[in-house]
Amino acid sequence: MWREPITKALRHVVDPEVSLSIVDVGLIYGVDISQDKVHVRMTMTSAACPVTDMLIDEVHAELEQILPMETAIEVELVWEPPWTPDCMSANARRLMHW
Repeated sequence: MWREPITKALRHVVDPEVSLSIVDVGLIYGVDISQDKVHVRMTMTSAACPVTDMLIDEVHAELEQILPMETAIEVELVWEPPWTPDCMSANARRLMHW
């Protein structure tokens, strides 16, 4: 029930370094949904990414707009497997000329 609206909400979060959604860039590694919690596993293109906190805050903000108030939102930053351009959607790779 929530998978599609969550994915749609996450597409609103844009990585400002490439002007593409974090979904298309391949930063979302998984979303686990339970009755009272949504757990998002995401990564960054680099451990030195200067917009990490901003992107995590935006994920929270987008999900808070669509989920019931009592739903806990957890965003876990993961580094394995490492992000590579292969994580990007075909459309994102095309737009980036990769």
